Amino acid sequence: MSEANKPAAGSHVEEVEVRGHVIDSLILPKVLDCITTAGGSFQIKNIAIGQQRTDPSFAVIQVQAETADQLESILAQIGDHGAVSTAGGDCQLVEADMDGAFPEGFYSTTNQRTEIRIDEKWLPVTQQEMDCGITVDTSVLDAPRCIPMSDVKQGMPIVVGHMGVRVFPLERIEQDHSFAFMNSAVSTEKPKGVVIREIARQLFDNKQAGHKSLLVGGPAIVHTGSGDLVCELIRDGYIHKLFAGNALATHDIEQALYGTSLGVNVHEGSLADAGHEHHLRTINRVRRAGSIAGAVEQGVITSGIMYECVKNNVEFRLAGSIRDDGPLPDVETDALENQRQMRASIADVTFCLMIATTLHSIAVGNLLPASVKVVCVDINPSTVIKLSDRGSFQTIGLVTDVEPFLRSLVTEVRRLEGTATA
Repeated sequence: MSEANKPAAGSHVEEVEVRGHVIDSLILPKVLDCITTAGGSFQIKNIAIGQQRTDPSFAVIQVQAETADQLESILAQIGDHGAVSTAGGDCQLVEADMDGAFPEGFYSTTNQRTEIRIDEKWLPVTQQEMDCGITVDTSVLDAPRCIPMSDVKQGMPIVVGHMGVRVFPLERIEQDHSFAFMNSAVSTEKPKGVVIREIARQLFDNKQAGHKSLLVGGPAIVHTGSGDLVCELIRDGYIHKLFAGNALATHDIEQALYGTSLGVNVHEGSLADAGHEHHLRTINRVRRAGSIAGAVEQGVITSGIMYECVKNNVEFRLAGSIRDDGPLPDVETDALENQRQMRASIADVTFCLMIATTLHSIAVGNLLPASVKVVCVDINPSTVIKLSDRGSFQTIGLVTDVEPFLRSLVTEVRRLEGTATA
């Protein structure tokens, strides 16, 4: 090493490598930007750039920082982009010293595919989720998994630090071209017809492949008179799971019982006499039946989204909030229990459609691995922006009204069905 390239006296140095499509996926620029932004410096020791779009690239980078803490912070940041120390070494496991908390210095996960090294072997981490830790079942060493803080039990082995952990960033080369086109800046001026056609294609292909699609829905679906369109998608096997709150279910059933949503006649737009009571009377009637399924079986509910879910065996999870009236008997009011149930439910989901619900969309986005394609549709651009800001970068955003979107989506799905059978 020449004198010019030697680390400064007293500096702290670590050599890392990045592999894969680090150029066209902008992984290498992100790594270098993280280093300099954090106050460090770098030297590219070796680099090999793939000549074709499908060829992987490789780079070895020497990272330099003034203090050990600064270096550790830089390594943590670039580790999320797939940079791995060339020094090797197994991950460090430390037993949790109490319930409900990680040991200090725990590794904080991303939503991207991750592996940890144990006994010189790299093992895939299951149940991938952002903002969790990693534990390892000591009786089954090939089963590391993500674990939320609230589920930690004293004595659990928890991964600490970044040694022996590597992340595989979602690369641009892996994405379908048209889906990648949609993954651009959130804008009301996107060509909606093109985007909706591609969303319909993704939904159609997901069904054809036998995979599961999740709908995360807000009450605006009912308020805008779009419930029948969702019912069509459920009946035809395009929606396999539904996550919502008390509001969507309540107003959907209210419409089935009274023809209103929040007391407003959905098809006429006029306020019904004593309409403000309808949602409470709806909740009361379902509670008397014991459950939504019970109300369907007893003939109380004969139409609507929740009716179709029961009749078509679509799993639904209704999460409670402090604003809820009632709530309906199927609503889970324990927030941590909701998270556990939703985690279990999304294990086989490969496509997620989020419509008109900011908080629920963000909550579900936090649970989904980056490998799940996510489409978020909302009249408010900030909903989609917040999802991306919180790490759900795989989200495709479409700023539009609910009813025109769903009507166009159903039309495009029908067109694809006709083409497939022609």
